[in-house]
Amino acid sequence: MKLTTANFNRFLLFKLPSAFICGVRVKEITFNRCIVSVKHRWINQNPFNSMYFAVQAMAAELTTGALVMLHIQESAKNIGMLVLSNTSVFTKKATGRITFVCENGNEIQSAIENTIETGQSQTFWLKSVGTNEKGEQVSEMTFEWTIKLK
Repeated sequence: MKLTTANFNRFLLFKLPSAFICGVRVKEITFNRCIVSVKHRWINQNPFNSMYFAVQAMAAELTTGALVMLHIQESAKNIGMLVLSNTSVFTKKATGRITFVCENGNEIQSAIENTIETGQSQTFWLKSVGTNEKGEQVSEMTFEWTIKLK
């Protein structure tokens, strides 16, 4: 299956239904960047009338994971991927449409090349920044990924 925005959103429906129900959607994906958005609604709110942190984490993680999947598919190798850890910083109340962007495609490509050359697993950090409709940063999340040949 070619990894396009439509196919990723279909993937969400069948493999990550909680993200799909909460409104998480891939808007753009290239080899260098992935953009995911989610709108603050009743289904994904917290008691403080803003977006629940876990919904933000789902959207942020998807920006990084989708890029990893795209690069693995392009390599045509059987490579496994897994999140090892993550960190989060919340800087503003998340209301309205929140857009997450990861622009770390080069780091992924380098790690995949290294794991193919050496046969050893590689770990790397990817950052996703969430902004509101005014362009103000609401959160920043980093995810430590590991990949290895199967």
